[in-house]
Amino acid sequence: MSLNLDSLLAPFSPPSTNFVDRLRYWAEAIPDELAFIYLVDGEQEEIRWTYADLDARARRIGAKLVAMGLRGQRALLLYPPGLEFVAAFFGCHYAGAIPVPAYPPRRNRNMGRIQAISEDADAKAALTVREVVDRVDGLLDDSPSLKSIPWLATEEIPEELSGDWVPPDIRPDDIALLQYTSGSTGSPKGVVLTHANLLANCALITHAFEISHDLGCGVSWLPTYHDMGLVGGILNPAYVGIKVVLMSPMAFMAKPLRWLQAISRYRAQISGGPNFAYQLCVDRISPEDCESLDLSSWRVAFNGAEPVRAQTLEAFANKFEPCGFDYTAHYPCYGMAETTLIVTGAYRDEPPVVRYFHGPKLDQQKLEAVKDGSEFARPMVGCGRVLPGERVVIVNPETLREAKPEQVGEIWVQSPSVGCGYWNKPVPTHETFQARLASDPDAGDFLRTGDLGFMSRGELFVAGRLKDLIIVRGVNRYPQDIEATVEASNDGLRNSCSAAFAIEHEGAERLIVVCEVERGKRNDWNEV
Repeated sequence: MSLNLDSLLAPFSPPSTNFVDRLRYWAEAIPDELAFIYLVDGEQEEIRWTYADLDARARRIGAKLVAMGLRGQRALLLYPPGLEFVAAFFGCHYAGAIPVPAYPPRRNRNMGRIQAISEDADAKAALTVREVVDRVDGLLDDSPSLKSIPWLATEEIPEELSGDWVPPDIRPDDIALLQYTSGSTGSPKGVVLTHANLLANCALITHAFEISHDLGCGVSWLPTYHDMGLVGGILNPAYVGIKVVLMSPMAFMAKPLRWLQAISRYRAQISGGPNFAYQLCVDRISPEDCESLDLSSWRVAFNGAEPVRAQTLEAFANKFEPCGFDYTAHYPCYGMAETTLIVTGAYRDEPPVVRYFHGPKLDQQKLEAVKDGSEFARPMVGCGRVLPGERVVIVNPETLREAKPEQVGEIWVQSPSVGCGYWNKPVPTHETFQARLASDPDAGDFLRTGDLGFMSRGELFVAGRLKDLIIVRGVNRYPQDIEATVEASNDGLRNSCSAAFAIEHEGAERLIVVCEVERGKRNDWNEV
């Protein structure tokens, strides 16, 4: 049975056109049900908010922001991990303001990036907690754009202000979020996402993951200023009306076992992260720790935001199958901030699609399927199928014509989830968000993702980044394949902790690989 996006967007009556409507719906329908649990120490200590609690806090913040004249304006969200970020994000929507999430200040280490985001977004206020306000007090002299705006500790807003809140008039095409991309070079670019974009993508996630209000609990350690942590870990649970358990990314990184313990303790069905998170669990959780885990409830282990490695999927399943983990729970998917989040996803309860291709030919953007174990066989993990209401085409990046079936090219996307462009950047917006097929100019605007990939048997495979392609002696190389090969060559090298790139030396391109080594291992550098 074919599905279209319209059939997914309004599972409740009356239909929601924004997250204020959706959250208010749940606050009235299930006021005492849990919305968010935050594990302060990553393990036992809890802060619990019901849907009524969240609604009251959002109304309080919304009323305060309106009183400050911030309706329709941009507000920086500079929060440490915790639930105050959640209240502030929805509080911005309750005020008709535009949230701009960013990583909170760490002494003076990232003030330059925060200032660049503030200036680019023309932010009119910074929302955070008292601890951060006090910490940055002496750091703002060198950041005039940040010093000139009010800093508000939202947890100090009086409770009685929630009674002053008046519902804003929000249209589907109003801006709901400026999501700044995580690129480390160049000036920051804020993706403009509307309320319609957010709802459309949450509808796709809900359909793809087969989530329902009656059956669903999530766990997330992902950063809330990142698209996967924000949309997947906060907005989609609030869209469906389920409970989600949050913890700090630092708590997970310090002790990956905490992630799986939370899934086990709360009987979560949905949780995930980038590939490195699964590999970290394989590398750092002991067999003794596994004995206390029950992962049988975990039905969707989504994996995205970086290349998905077949060996990681297999190693994770082998290690945690005795704990009840099912290999078919692995859910490779593909998306980005420019598409709100998800674009393609696997089928629920089916094993990931892993196919093998001739590696050197794939480097030259030529496809030749081979058998596992044959010479030059390179495993590729499929990132799922195109979701309802979306169109994905593979395009020759030079001719801008649609590639032939099973040819490598640039991935282009057309979807209600695609943002409006980059904030106040008309040229990059035109180049990235308004691409036209030379072979079919009447097909409308497409998003150029900058990713190389191909479709095979209806499945999307992502080969690498177009701009990251390394050319050495006239031969194309994908950096992630070089990194994976190097990491597998010696057990003293850390998984997912290397970078391959090229530099010019004496008039020629030279390949450089930088790797982290495992602590405590005695390394023979000649062998490495």
